Amino acid sequence: MALVIEGEEQITAPIQKVWEALNDPDILKECIPGCQSLEMKSPTEMAATVVLKIGPIKATFAGEVTLKNLKPPHSYTIVGEGKGGVAGFAKGGADVTLTEDGPDTTVLKYEAKADVGGKIAQLGSRLISSTSKKLAGQFFSSFNEKVSAG
Repeated sequence: MALVIEGEEQITAPIQKVWEALNDPDILKECIPGCQSLEMKSPTEMAATVVLKIGPIKATFAGEVTLKNLKPPHSYTIVGEGKGGVAGFAKGGADVTLTEDGPDTTVLKYEAKADVGGKIAQLGSRLISSTSKKLAGQFFSSFNEKVSAG
């Protein structure tokens, strides 16, 4: 089951600071809903463990995240795949673009595509779609708060 999620955040911080935060595993870990661990394996590869509840199913996903198409400080593609045991799998990616809107404001746009399978996919597309949008929204709004605050 494939999904597309799009959104935009206006962040009160210079573009370079936002770029650095997008590449900082500590900041990403704090912003990813349900993230238990996130560690850098290389400058473009991370290993993650995320616990998610989708409807009646709660699953722990162990996955890999890779950063591709890096064009600092303007854009990158983040690609990930997680396996949740009997619950199924989730894989997807997001194109993230940063645009300066004055010296201390950055507009972050994202277009994410996700694909889920296994037991989770049986929950129905409306529940999965609404949960995915909510999780993406939570990530980017908490990312915005963190980067704007500091």
